[in-house]
Amino acid sequence: MSTQRPFRVLGVQQIAVGGLDKARLRGFWVDTLGLDLVGTYVSENENVDEDICQAGSGPLKVEVDLMQPVDPEKRPKVHDPALNHVGLWIDDLAAAVEWLEGRGVRFTPGGIRAGAAGFDVCFIHPKGNDESPIGAEGVLVELVQAPPEVREAFAALAAAGQGEAG
Repeated sequence: MSTQRPFRVLGVQQIAVGGLDKARLRGFWVDTLGLDLVGTYVSENENVDEDICQAGSGPLKVEVDLMQPVDPEKRPKVHDPALNHVGLWIDDLAAAVEWLEGRGVRFTPGGIRAGAAGFDVCFIHPKGNDESPIGAEGVLVELVQAPPEVREAFAALAAAGQGEAG
């Protein structure tokens, strides 16, 4: 098995914040901080009713999901903890999952699938177990397949940084 990592984490794709009342979350993130509200997503299966906001623009924008549970008594409890998860842009999601699983990283059920924003995603479990001992040390981490325009924007940013360093 190759020890060289066959993927790169490009940057932050999103953060997801949960609470019992997304109107209160909107009051802070949209009304106070000025993030743009760009969509909504509801899934009974995932027990989530969320507003999708964004900071910045273009391919390097960061999504901020404001989530409340459809039913506060059911799981997953998207409001607990309040910082629900962090999403990371990945240049090659399939390669990342295969490599990470081979090293004992525990993923949540569901595998790679389409996420709320339309990108392929999967989640690293916050805790390891006997079968897969490596978890994300208490944080749910979403790996998100970066589309071509995001990969190109990060490559251009890296190239610009290389030019300044020389």
